[in-house]
Amino acid sequence: MQWLASLGFKTNPLSVRAGSLQEAQNVYARWMAERSDWPYEADGMVVKVDSLALQTQLGNVGREPRWAIAYKFPAVQGTTKLLEIRVNVGRTGSLNPYAVMEPVKVGGVTITQAALHNEDDIRRKDIRVGDTVVIQRAGDVIPEIVGPVESLRTGHERVFHMPPTCPVCNSEVIRLEGESVHRCTNTACPAQALEKIKHFVSRGAMDIDGVGEKLSQSLFESGLVHDIADLYALSKEALLTLERMGETSADNVLQSIEASKEQDLARVVFGLGIPLVGQEYAQLLADTYGSVDALSHAAAEELEQIPSIGPKIAESIVAYFRQESNRSIVERLRAAGVKLEAESTERQSADLFEGLTFVFTGRLESMSRPEAEALVVSLGGKAAQDVSKKVTHVVVGADAGSKAERAKKLGIPTINEVEFQEMAGRV
Repeated sequence: MQWLASLGFKTNPLSVRAGSLQEAQNVYARWMAERSDWPYEADGMVVKVDSLALQTQLGNVGREPRWAIAYKFPAVQGTTKLLEIRVNVGRTGSLNPYAVMEPVKVGGVTITQAALHNEDDIRRKDIRVGDTVVIQRAGDVIPEIVGPVESLRTGHERVFHMPPTCPVCNSEVIRLEGESVHRCTNTACPAQALEKIKHFVSRGAMDIDGVGEKLSQSLFESGLVHDIADLYALSKEALLTLERMGETSADNVLQSIEASKEQDLARVVFGLGIPLVGQEYAQLLADTYGSVDALSHAAAEELEQIPSIGPKIAESIVAYFRQESNRSIVERLRAAGVKLEAESTERQSADLFEGLTFVFTGRLESMSRPEAEALVVSLGGKAAQDVSKKVTHVVVGADAGSKAERAKKLGIPTINEVEFQEMAGRV
């Protein structure tokens, strides 16, 4: 940091090197007292091990470094009146309650709304419409209601109940056993369809530049786009019928849509909006199956063999491809030219570990154990938890346990993390 400052880069003048944990805590206490005088908002400080050699030795867990941690400040709070609780519908049919409040300034930001998660959370906090509530920004970012100020209740406050029918399409609302979320039962619900389009074009999914939430809504409300596949049938003439859409903007939108056809398979899988399948799971599924077709034919039992894929996620994937409407969308994406397979170079390495079974023991430095197991599966191999005669390789990390000794007794080859990376073509 000092070197960067000497080169003319802007660095925080408050950065300090502490010689002990107690010194770091003293810095925290001092900053807590002074932060209201700073010319910017801050939600905490980051404490790092200064030695680069120790950083390398400590390594990472997935994307999280073991040598750094966020030391958050307590959230700034305020109070305001809860005017009403409304409900919106997500892309998976979830009914999401949120609070509408009298405007209140908290931590330099005016807040009028806050998420309420679900009905159970509202009950647990005993939040009622008409309450005076304590509001804070979680992590100094996301508005949340801490709870009511019960001493200010008048007796006119109302208990909130989740609606029995969808506020958008009026279909039945259900809550499955074991879930905290209420869901609309209509898979053709307009609110779900719009949210799926917004998700598909988002930066984490197909990253279609120029097609944000507002344009997605305009396209949907105008009837030009009913589902994600319709995006690829848009014409310049159709776009020009929208308000505030000029020729240059229309050309840029069409170019972005055309470019999205070349996105990698993991983005396509994530963009489909399969419930419970986030970005990391989408990457894992893309690596394992290599195409949407192969994934669509996977049985739940087969999916559960993939490390970190449990019964709920497996059933969600199977249920998604069981629906004719979803299969139709996939076929229309294919017809439009969207790539539904991994690159040929990726697929060639998919059988690199075919016939091999790996067991991991000890701490890995470059990746977490679930990530290593997922890599094995993506390359056609198997990941086992226990050492047996069926195991072909035991990967030994730091502080390895008895599995390494058992492997030696059974004559199973043991390799270190670097050798495993070389086998996987990662070095």
